[in-house]
Amino acid sequence: MENKPLTVKGDYKFRKFREEDLLRVVEINRLCLPENYSPFFFLELHKSYPETFIVAEYENNIVGYVMVRVETGFSDFHRFKITRKGHIVSIAVIPEHRLKGVGLTLMLTTLKNMVQYYRCQETYLEVRVSNTSAINLYRKLGYRQIRIIPHYYLDGEDALLMSRELKPSEEIFRV
Repeated sequence: MENKPLTVKGDYKFRKFREEDLLRVVEINRLCLPENYSPFFFLELHKSYPETFIVAEYENNIVGYVMVRVETGFSDFHRFKITRKGHIVSIAVIPEHRLKGVGLTLMLTTLKNMVQYYRCQETYLEVRVSNTSAINLYRKLGYRQIRIIPHYYLDGEDALLMSRELKPSEEIFRV
């Protein structure tokens, strides 16, 4: 069992997800997000892309996670170019640990691993148009709005599709 953190920021440790983390990650997903996934979905993403499924720990308790799927598709930045993309499927941090850099470090760690382990050249995500704190975080990380997806969420809210290029030499990846 691998216990070595990928990164440590203050009192927080960031490491790869392990199967024994599943119940806590599902619990955080249900607590923080209206879009919930089955435990099987979490395990499938972990098995397929283990390097980009990252959890944050505080005092040995998981307080956040990010999970990614790697896809191939048309570039958001270069016409008619096919590229490898890291799709941020879900990120959540429990409320009492927000605004402490946990989400930022989860994102930086998974972006770095997308490039290092899966050779992703771009990354994208969907975010509720009303989630201004998340949108601000993504903009800080270099994401830009590509388009609005009408009625994306089950409750009818629109999503912003945001994307950014990934370059291995970027300073942002020196977590």
